[in-house]
Amino acid sequence: MLLQTQVRHLKGIGEKRAEQFAALGVNDIDALFHFFPRKYEDLSNIVPIISTIVGTDACVKARVTSPVRAWKSKKGTPVYKTTVADDTDVLDIVIFNNKYAAAKLKVGEEFLFFGRINSFGNRKEMLSPSIEDPKTSERIRPIYRTTGNMSSKHIARYMEQALSQYGCGIKETLPSDIMQKYQLMPITNAYFQIHFPTDFDEMLKARNRFIFEELFQLQLGMKLFRGTSKEATDKCAKTDYSEEFISKLPFEPTGAQKRAIAEATKDIMSGQVMARLLQGDVGSGKTMVAAALMYTMAKNGFQSAIMAPTEILARQHFETIAKFFKGKKIEIILLTGGMSVAEKKLALSKIKEGTAKIAIGTHALFYDSVEFKNLGLVITDEQHRFGVRQRGALSAKGKGVHVLVMSATPIPRTLALTFYGDLDVSVIDELPKGRIPIETYRIDSTIRERAYNYIKKFLDEGRQGYIVCPLVEEGEMDNVLSATEYYNDISKGAFKNYKVGLVHGQMKPDEKAEVMERFAFGEIQLLVATVVIEVGVDVPNAVIMLIENAERFGLSTLHQLRGRVGRGKYKSTCILLSDVNTEKTQARLKVLCDTTDGFKISEKDLQMRGPGDFFGSKQHGLPDLKLADLLEDIDVFTNAGEAASIILKRDPDLSKPENAVLKDSVERLFARVESS
Repeated sequence: MLLQTQVRHLKGIGEKRAEQFAALGVNDIDALFHFFPRKYEDLSNIVPIISTIVGTDACVKARVTSPVRAWKSKKGTPVYKTTVADDTDVLDIVIFNNKYAAAKLKVGEEFLFFGRINSFGNRKEMLSPSIEDPKTSERIRPIYRTTGNMSSKHIARYMEQALSQYGCGIKETLPSDIMQKYQLMPITNAYFQIHFPTDFDEMLKARNRFIFEELFQLQLGMKLFRGTSKEATDKCAKTDYSEEFISKLPFEPTGAQKRAIAEATKDIMSGQVMARLLQGDVGSGKTMVAAALMYTMAKNGFQSAIMAPTEILARQHFETIAKFFKGKKIEIILLTGGMSVAEKKLALSKIKEGTAKIAIGTHALFYDSVEFKNLGLVITDEQHRFGVRQRGALSAKGKGVHVLVMSATPIPRTLALTFYGDLDVSVIDELPKGRIPIETYRIDSTIRERAYNYIKKFLDEGRQGYIVCPLVEEGEMDNVLSATEYYNDISKGAFKNYKVGLVHGQMKPDEKAEVMERFAFGEIQLLVATVVIEVGVDVPNAVIMLIENAERFGLSTLHQLRGRVGRGKYKSTCILLSDVNTEKTQARLKVLCDTTDGFKISEKDLQMRGPGDFFGSKQHGLPDLKLADLLEDIDVFTNAGEAASIILKRDPDLSKPENAVLKDSVERLFARVESS
């Protein structure tokens, strides 16, 4: 029970610090140990200034050669600048809003400087670097996600104290034969090496152990908690009505859509429970496929339920599917948490009586109060945003219910087959006829003004657009504007004559929904946003997107973001803005400029991301794992799946005493995934 001790019992943590840790999701010692570094500063690898590369991080040992100069930016932020040198070259050091750091830089004294190398004119510079005494700091240092005035150094000190004080309470979660077979580092040593590595080899071994453990526990949980299996069912459609449905559509479906309908229809007529993943790129027409299946189920006397991750997406599905079913005498009901009591009561009554053949909603669909008369098909949209238990809870509303999982996240087919091992896979790999491909260009900030004018041209024509900013954590990369700062700047500056809106992940759900609805209704012309719009509403009038600091996003995320435009009849454009000119960044962004095929992009992403790249953003749209990356760590995933099968074969429900710690860990992982 030592690891359940609250962090406030650590020396130096009072009420305010405890609240800051809680904001980071850390309440007890166990959560603190699992609060892994987001990256490391390698102060042991000192690079001559002349050998540093613009756009990459580096550690240089250099002496201060000029007095610190101070001034204030246009916004009033204190700025400090000096020049340092080693035996090979000079480097400008620029510090923002940190008088203490600037004050210790005395001419002639030597320091370690760690940070991103940038260029300004023909000189190299480092913005807001870490500054350390070379006599005590030549080591690998963990960098943690921060909040408020609690710095990464503060967290490292508390971590060191916790490992020393509570390390004896760490219990091994993996069976000894599994550890031996896959050569995994013991858990106590792994905690020490991932937080305070003696060298990168040891850190990699520790990291690999936790990646294996996370993927091992994930697959154990999926096998224990998932709500689908290839079992016999009486929810069997006797007659296929998909051709009747298609014949009444005002357009001709693509060959891929027809193939997906045929594959899924065969499942629901087979007498066995369907468990199928429907993958389709953004705008490929997955909703029409779902509608065809629900039509066949309704005509055979069964109800269907489709669950979306947000209320605004649920409403969009409702409106889209209602159009498909216009004049077909099949009642469709919407059920969301935001409806009035009277509206909910009516919806629940119609679902229970069976008069509503199709129910569309959010998490509200699997509340205990929701009773279906004859549920036959459950469809989850963007399933990765629901927990495995939630998927099971909805399908459990009826015995032998068919399940279709729809995902717009481009995953290589081999990976989809591995990750969704319990699901058959259908792929929609064609876009509807007449869809105009999105043109994508890469620029740098020297022509930002031209890009702004280009956006204004579309806004003046009555169209709408997005500007996407990277999620910038407090204290990270001070030279990158956050979405809020960016919004304040352009709404009072370059776009002061236009209606500009702002949406980001820190807003309350109803606030986000309100902004997105205003944008959808055309009340907002230009929306400044973070990746919160990656899965968003269709706005056919949105035709232009500018993505700031595009190098900070994964390829799959960039593709998902780009999919927010080009959903109507107008030609659409996506502009990727990046000042990072490394070969890797140029190659990555070129992929986006060369193709709009999400599956080709995901395959390329898988090829380009090599092992050991621990500092990039995680791919979005997959389970929220702390360390594991299901594209990068596919080999580990496969081994972990094999190990999970070994364990479950000898202990199917993890009820044996020797697996008590393991079962508890699995429970906690799924609780964490589903609460995120």
